[in-house]
Amino acid sequence: MGLPRKGILALSMPGMGTTGRTKSNAQVLAEKLGLDFEEIPIGPAVAQHFKDIRQPVDLYDIVYENSQARERTQILMDKANQIGGLVLGTGDLSELALGWCSYNGDHMSMYNVNASIPKTLIKYLVAWCAHSDLFTGTAAVLTDIYDTPSAPSYCRSMPKPRSSTRKPRK
Repeated sequence: MGLPRKGILALSMPGMGTTGRTKSNAQVLAEKLGLDFEEIPIGPAVAQHFKDIRQPVDLYDIVYENSQARERTQILMDKANQIGGLVLGTGDLSELALGWCSYNGDHMSMYNVNASIPKTLIKYLVAWCAHSDLFTGTAAVLTDIYDTPSAPSYCRSMPKPRSSTRKPRK
């Protein structure tokens, strides 16, 4: 499209399970691409939400995971409204087709650029970009992103999960 990258805001929203590696890679990639970068930690907002709904902060269940996705979506939509922008989605064809994403969470966007790309192809596209001249100076960070597990647990850096004591509904 030939548009300047300075008009693109890369927004990082580290949560309770964000690793230093993924947090650093997001910032480094934005800097290498010449994007504006902003970080809004979601931990305090999610902790308040847990308090509001009486969710134990150490219960690593679906509420724990989806609450973070939904908080990120709320921030993304509000920031887009603030700056007159669009939210570019990161969900892929596999997630969207199977419904394997948080409702009102990571499947929400104003334009989903990966909607026709299956998850199995995403990693190969990252590797291809790392070895092409398409994004100058990004090879090292793209290679590290490629080497990072594609779906790390939200709780990877957390202590052993406490099992749920909730009884299934009948």
